[in-house]
Amino acid sequence: MPRPADHPVARATMREVARAAGVSPMTVSYVYSRPERVSAETAARVRAAARALAYPGPDPTARSLRRGRVGTLGVVLGERLTYAFDDPQAARFLAGVADVCATEGVGLTLLPTTGGPGDVQRVAEAGVDGFVVWTTNDDDPVLDAVAARGLPAVVHSGPSGRGLPVVGIDDRAAAAEVGRIAWAGARRPVVLAFPLDPGRTRQLLEGPDVGEIRFPVTRARWEGLRSAWTADGRAPGHLRLAVCPVNDAREGESFTADLLAGAAPPDAIAAMSDELASGALRAAAAAGLAVPTDVAVTGWDDGEAAERAGLTTVAQSLREQGAHCARIALGRPPAWPEVPGWRVVVRATTRPLGH
Repeated sequence: MPRPADHPVARATMREVARAAGVSPMTVSYVYSRPERVSAETAARVRAAARALAYPGPDPTARSLRRGRVGTLGVVLGERLTYAFDDPQAARFLAGVADVCATEGVGLTLLPTTGGPGDVQRVAEAGVDGFVVWTTNDDDPVLDAVAARGLPAVVHSGPSGRGLPVVGIDDRAAAAEVGRIAWAGARRPVVLAFPLDPGRTRQLLEGPDVGEIRFPVTRARWEGLRSAWTADGRAPGHLRLAVCPVNDAREGESFTADLLAGAAPPDAIAAMSDELASGALRAAAAAGLAVPTDVAVTGWDDGEAAERAGLTTVAQSLREQGAHCARIALGRPPAWPEVPGWRVVVRATTRPLGH
């Protein structure tokens, strides 16, 4: 006898639904998993019986185990969860990941990290078919946890090693090229930088040795900008590194305002993002300075805000890179095998070369 829908403990089985609908258990299974194989009349009869018995359908976890796949791609943020929505770079990258997920018919699971002991467990227990890792540092144990899962995985602009492929532009070469333009005619240059390590300390560093830089993107861009400064024999100690704790225009504005009010105000600022650069431009305007005559400014990424501001910047497509990473993590052939492209877009915020 069919059990009542409000039975407090027992749960109806597929066999009971089949008996109530007058069909086989296989037909019930097809209604939920392969509906094209069942007539509309039979499917309606099965679903009516399922409703009467409060049968919720096959257990999706068990079905995933049988198929050997979950139907979800995991993105390890390397940041708090709100970062995915607050940071324009992360948003563009995740849009590319989502494009592929939509095309492939799979879900997207965001796995934020906090630097705490729960990060590794969160990755180890994540029900996903592959991983994309964004924003990580050299010794992040989460990378070991990802590698240990044995699933398809890729790291975006992170450390190499652990057998995981890395996707990203040649940040050092791009930084050297934009630095060549940023430093034209400069005597007091400053790099407005991303954090050096997970501690995210706001600090101004001087001299050729700024200590350990554990985030690969920060390290590569600093090395490229430094090489551009010293290429003509200029002293490496004259290049300062202003480390911002977050990639945010307000932080870029605040730090730049402090620098401009100091004893050696910068006459050239190379920012590691368009967000930091836009903050630097606002601080320069508030100080009554002319750009680029008094202070030159460059950014990175070439978003819409950079074009509106006439900002000289490095152009790259984070959306394309996100899509490329997603295809690798889902075990699909990559759309393009080469290293992602970049170019320097020269606009109105820098001085002419040879100035």
